[in-house]
Amino acid sequence: MAAEYIKLYEQNPQQPKIEQIVNVLKDGGVIIYPTDTIYGIGCDLFNKKAIDRVRRIKGIKPKKFNLSFICNDISQIAEYVRRIDNQTFKVMKKVLPGPFTLILEASSKVSKILETNKKTVGVRIPDNNIPRMIVETLGNPIITSSIRDEDKIVEYTTDPELIYDDLKNEIDIFIDGGYGGNIPSTVVDCSNEQFEVIREGLGDIYEFI
Repeated sequence: MAAEYIKLYEQNPQQPKIEQIVNVLKDGGVIIYPTDTIYGIGCDLFNKKAIDRVRRIKGIKPKKFNLSFICNDISQIAEYVRRIDNQTFKVMKKVLPGPFTLILEASSKVSKILETNKKTVGVRIPDNNIPRMIVETLGNPIITSSIRDEDKIVEYTTDPELIYDDLKNEIDIFIDGGYGGNIPSTVVDCSNEQFEVIREGLGDIYEFI
């Protein structure tokens, strides 16, 4: 059965449609949604079967699955990381919401939820109202992973209808938020004393660190 196709506008997402999406997530659904960079695929952080579905769709083995969360605000991030020091907090205040994935030391809560021994977790607050409203209504982060092939630029990452045609039989809801980009977020490791740029993407972190 093909995924439901929902059109939302980033400037003013319709709350009833957001609630519909959240109900699907709570039932273990997998969604594709827009961000401030490229389209992402994700599910409820607290649904292990849904996380396994995302892994299978992405073709990623569990041990190689780099976990990232979409969060609504910094206070929500703080619930899932061991600590946020003053320097990191100042940077986060400047760059979030924005096109950055920040790697922080994961709390024991993350290990229990995801049954993983990974020591770090990537966190995002996209500058896009759609995923932030979904997370706010859900009440907890969603797992996120890019639908972009990391080895090459895939043209359909910018065209919602092409993304839908390619993946409609593997997901439950597709959210059309308009054309996306094909440049991913900038990934910055903040888990040590010195910030380290792991991947240079859309965001320019250097003016803030």
